[in-house]
Amino acid sequence: MRAIAFPDLSASSEVVMTTLLRIRSNEGVFMLDVKFVRDNLSQVEEAMRNRNAAFDAEAFCALDAARREAIALEESLQADRNAISKEIGMLMKEGKREEAEAAKERVRAINEELDQAAERREKVDADLRDLLLHVPNMPDETTPIGKDEDDNPEVRRWGTPPDFAARGFEPKAHWDLGSELGIIDSERGVKLAESRFYVLGGAGARLERALISFMLDQHTSRGYKEWWVPALANERTLTGTAQLPKFEEDLYKTTEGLYLIPTAEVQLTNLHAEEILDVEDLPLRYCAFTPCFREEAGSAGRDTRGIIRVHQFSKVEMVKYATPEQAWDELESMVADAENILQKLGLAYRVISLCTGDIGFSAAKTYDVEVWLPSYDGYKEISSCSCCTDFQARRANIRYKDPEHFKGTRYLYTLNGSGLAVGRCMAAIIENYQNADGTITVPEVLVPYMGGMTAITL
Repeated sequence: MRAIAFPDLSASSEVVMTTLLRIRSNEGVFMLDVKFVRDNLSQVEEAMRNRNAAFDAEAFCALDAARREAIALEESLQADRNAISKEIGMLMKEGKREEAEAAKERVRAINEELDQAAERREKVDADLRDLLLHVPNMPDETTPIGKDEDDNPEVRRWGTPPDFAARGFEPKAHWDLGSELGIIDSERGVKLAESRFYVLGGAGARLERALISFMLDQHTSRGYKEWWVPALANERTLTGTAQLPKFEEDLYKTTEGLYLIPTAEVQLTNLHAEEILDVEDLPLRYCAFTPCFREEAGSAGRDTRGIIRVHQFSKVEMVKYATPEQAWDELESMVADAENILQKLGLAYRVISLCTGDIGFSAAKTYDVEVWLPSYDGYKEISSCSCCTDFQARRANIRYKDPEHFKGTRYLYTLNGSGLAVGRCMAAIIENYQNADGTITVPEVLVPYMGGMTAITL
């Protein structure tokens, strides 16, 4: 059997009342209702174990049974009310006013019972929805099964890391070299905000701006539409891409109830929330630069230094909307778009396929692109490209119509990927392009964006 996907519920009443799974097969996408979950709990539980994710089958069964019971009671009471209402009409025609008044009293009593039954059903619906909102997407069948990052297989490599020994000097970490050149200042970042913030000065600030413009120009030249979006998002928007409710503690929240976005994926994916798109317009390819904010910036270790893992960072994001048939090729091309940036910058990297225990909450399949960083003597993630199947589209209620192939509408697939994380890209340039005299050569493709500057010096 093909791999299944277990999407979350959207805010619409239709989806609140129905928990759906999908099975991807050669014939397309088939939507199965809560009965599939009920009859295949062991399959769902196994998939969640592979993801190191919790799925409370006992709680699901209890809520499912209570929900069905509540629905049955409402339907029974509605049927009784309808029958008595018809009886009232007949009694009135026959002039039996006292009997008609008695029947009206029974209807009023049923209405009160209906209100109570509706409250119970709404409570069960809310509990079931809350349970499922915390359940991650199901991994695609091509996602490797594994426990953690150590089980992520390498797909390919590009480029050769620089041999500094052959060049006769020991490379410096970007936090040291950046400080010496006056382009990265972590101490002033702490003074202005707190730890895990930094400021860029002079050529450092210009390099940040150059990278953003270069990345956007590359993506728009390859068919992406550029957007400028808010850095704040509401609760509904963050729920649509599954940052909420699961990861609320990782977000910065304002007193007005808005959140600073952790990635432009949040806004780009929700541009079409509650919309129905035409299949002729798919796939849609979007990109945007935004500042990104994450309250959780990692634990102690090497990442506490420099600009690799911080609370605020710049990122150019790619997002796609596609049909299920288009999505998997679009994922491969999205990875190629991220690789294109690194290739033009001349930075060595590798691509890995994340295993079930390491993929993100919304993802069904993910490729990470990791750039070579001398300070780590290894590769470090600089882009993560994922196909989320219809998981996010269900939460945000994004559908498409294709009258030639099916009636009504279907949920489309969403994809997202970094293109790229600007700070990490800057760190990679500083470290890989450094020279024995403490200067940094500017990659050739960035020289026009740097006003003709070919090297960063004191």
